[in-house]
Amino acid sequence: MGQKVHPIGFRIGVTEGWRSRWFAPKAAFADFLVEDQKIRAFVDRRLNHQPPYAAVAKVEIERTRDDVRIYLHTARPGLVIGPKGAEVDKLKETIEDMIDRKVSVNIVEIKVPDADAQLIAEAIAEQLKKRGSFRRVMKMRVDAAMAAGAKGIKIICKGRLGGAEMARREVQLRGSVPLHTLQAHIDYGVATCFATYGAIGVKVWLNLGRYGEEEMLVDTGQTRRREGRRGKRG
Repeated sequence: MGQKVHPIGFRIGVTEGWRSRWFAPKAAFADFLVEDQKIRAFVDRRLNHQPPYAAVAKVEIERTRDDVRIYLHTARPGLVIGPKGAEVDKLKETIEDMIDRKVSVNIVEIKVPDADAQLIAEAIAEQLKKRGSFRRVMKMRVDAAMAAGAKGIKIICKGRLGGAEMARREVQLRGSVPLHTLQAHIDYGVATCFATYGAIGVKVWLNLGRYGEEEMLVDTGQTRRREGRRGKRG
């Protein structure tokens, strides 16, 4: 059997912070845990899988006795906030009705989308859904991540690639991705593309350098420019 460790879970409590930050008595712990899961599933469904497609990569939750503070890390803050904050207010009201607690929603902008593993995985899954060539899509994302300042990247796609009869695995690796080095800042993302011929899984490991020594990442805009050109040609 393969022994596989989640790169972020492996580092939580050592070099990575927790995604949920609260303390609860034993009686309330299970309820809070279920609430957190509901919030994450709802945000993902509402903002990532239907318009406005706001590219939310991470949801952090903090709790006090009565309040719940939600931090949404997104590459498109304008779409989450909406005109005059209308969208974020609607989102807040829906979550309050769902968990019956006072909620505040804070938006954190992801400056460099090309250096976020979850956003890369979601982008690849979206392109595969539009019948893009899997090798070309993977190579494009690898190039964009390296141009943004990543030290290394590994992408694995599994499933009926290109609509083939037999499922297989395709790997793209560039630079170094030292998974056993706890001091290496490894970002990890996973997404699923539900194509007409079956589900295709996408996993991304991204090496951003050592903690505290990460170089300044740059938003090259390379991906956006390529997609824009492709749209004009189409």
